Amino acid sequence: VGAEPGVLDALLIAPPAPVRPGLELGEVAPGEHPRVRRALRHRSGVRVWTTPDSAALLVLGRGVAGRWEASVEVHSSAQGRGLGTALAAAAPAQVPGGEPLWAQVAPANTASLRSFLAAGWRPVGAEVLFGS
Repeated sequence: VGAEPGVLDALLIAPPAPVRPGLELGEVAPGEHPRVRRALRHRSGVRVWTTPDSAALLVLGRGVAGRWEASVEVHSSAQGRGLGTALAAAAPAQVPGGEPLWAQVAPANTASLRSFLAAGWRPVGAEVLFGS
């Protein structure tokens, strides 16, 4: 196909949106964070939220086939306290119209995979994106 395959990711689907996100998040303009820059390369309509202390961020955008996709990032100084799970649990509440929300997680990223699974996300497959 003339393109290099990326990482084989687990494909997860979010549970229904919570009544209350359980985490204070503020929407911010997409900036220069590496996770946001990556999202801007692969998704449209990218939106970004951060915690009040900027220790973590949630990124949503439309990706493969126009589906809503989420990614999270927790600063190393804030890891190990359940913040990744809280972000994954809060993410479905940020999707307009209650549409389904998806995430791709590298299985080798065990901390991220555990966070999404603990937040009720379900694995439904795997996928590889090909780049140019």
